[in-house]
Amino acid sequence: MRLRRKPWIDAAILDYADFVTPLGGDWSKCAGAWAETFGRTAPLHVEIGVGKGDFLTELAARHPEVNYVGLEAQQGVLYFAARKAAARALSNVRLLVFDAVHLTELFTPGEVDRIYLNFSDPWPKARHAKRRLTSPLFLARYRAVLKSDGELHFKTDNMGLFDYSLETMAAQGWHLSDVTHDLHALGEADNIMTEYERKFSARGAKIGRLVARPPVEQG
Repeated sequence: MRLRRKPWIDAAILDYADFVTPLGGDWSKCAGAWAETFGRTAPLHVEIGVGKGDFLTELAARHPEVNYVGLEAQQGVLYFAARKAAARALSNVRLLVFDAVHLTELFTPGEVDRIYLNFSDPWPKARHAKRRLTSPLFLARYRAVLKSDGELHFKTDNMGLFDYSLETMAAQGWHLSDVTHDLHALGEADNIMTEYERKFSARGAKIGRLVARPPVEQG
């Protein structure tokens, strides 16, 4: 979903230039050099579609031992994530206005320990299937940057997308675990809700969740 552009954000987001790469910014200096970017070697977790940052900032606050990279295509949304990260003084967060189509240019093979996909656009029309963040095209990108024992964590309220993702990942040889069509019924105390998750669950929607590990290379 495209939001109405707020021109003032283009200037305001520069207040967070120490940890944000804005639209048109030079992200190449980070590519393949995330330990140097963070100034330390630590597990690297990536959220694709960080939105307004509720999930990522809470996760980073709970796990200061992990380096977090948040990617968001819309600068007008990412600004609010940056503001939240700054308010909590999170030194283990970096945010980029970035299209995940170019994921393999941002991370080197095996550099990423975990990827989060939360409430991604379902692209329900068949002709748009390749745009889904769990399509074979995107799964190949994730496989390229994840460690061999890395993980992909996926949540959505769209059961059509969830079932598509289950089928596609299984067909591509990914190893599935922690699969549920009703996450909140499990009562997991450590589940961190996104903005959309709170909104949809309040309406009674069920939330699907899965964890997937990339296929093991043969030979």
